[in-house]
Amino acid sequence: MADGLDVRIPLDVPHAKRDEYAQNYTAMTKGTGRLMLFAGDQKVEHLNKDFVGQYELGQIPEDDADPEHMFRIARQSTIGVYATQIGMIARYGNDYREVDYLVKVNSKTNLVKTATMDPFSNLWLDVDRVAEFKQDSGLNIRAVGYTIYLGSTFEPQMLEQAARVVNDSHRHGLPTVLWIYPRGKDVADEKDPHLIAGACGVALTLGSDFVKVNYPKAEGQESSEIFKEAVVAAGRTGVVAAGGSSTDARTFLQRLHDQIHVSGAIGNATGRNIHQKPLEEAVRMCDAISAITLADYPVEEALKVYEGSECLDFKTPV
Repeated sequence: MADGLDVRIPLDVPHAKRDEYAQNYTAMTKGTGRLMLFAGDQKVEHLNKDFVGQYELGQIPEDDADPEHMFRIARQSTIGVYATQIGMIARYGNDYREVDYLVKVNSKTNLVKTATMDPFSNLWLDVDRVAEFKQDSGLNIRAVGYTIYLGSTFEPQMLEQAARVVNDSHRHGLPTVLWIYPRGKDVADEKDPHLIAGACGVALTLGSDFVKVNYPKAEGQESSEIFKEAVVAAGRTGVVAAGGSSTDARTFLQRLHDQIHVSGAIGNATGRNIHQKPLEEAVRMCDAISAITLADYPVEEALKVYEGSECLDFKTPV
């Protein structure tokens, strides 16, 4: 990778905030232009089922029952930003000032199913309040995040809110990540490659810096190949894929490698595949993900980082 990062600053960033925007973008991508997003918004999205009990690979470790577990991971590992709600940051942030944060400004639980009502994730607080919190707390608030459910009957409200979130964030020198998922009674296949590509195009029209989408699936086709459509559709908005439910490390790291080096994605957004592990293992998993995302490690070398036989050798480009 080239030394330094030439940040392309959107025109809706005021001149007085251009340097701050560039600093935040550089910090959250660790000077590489790629994003390793540690997703920690599941306390709302999935309630406590992701933190206690069984998951696909077995028993969730006791570490994960403690909300501070994710802050410990974020501090001890190499990540771009730790994404969570403002209340979590307000409660724990003073003890974890080294961490770079993304504030998620909307969230919803999964209790109301799509069969009952189309999804709507309403805005919790506006970006001006996030900017005030950043100034008052002195924390490293680097970005703002918002979720849209395309195809929901509440899509117009979410699109309007997202447009304001992106514009207001840029006015404060803060980059944005939009979580965009096609979901609702009229959406037959949430992972249809054309819908995923369409979601990425929507993120571009809203002016977002990054978009987090699900990895597409289509019978008889390689996901890494059909994901290219989404990357092209996103234009100058960086595409990152959601990590999804927990899977074995080799499968996950190979998929991540293909998303970046075959599809052309610009990073990853991973939650359960990290925090549903004991602390030391979770830290190694973060570093293995960053080894691929930020340092271009091949899969076999990243696996060695995860297994603990090698350490991540990465320095932020100057």
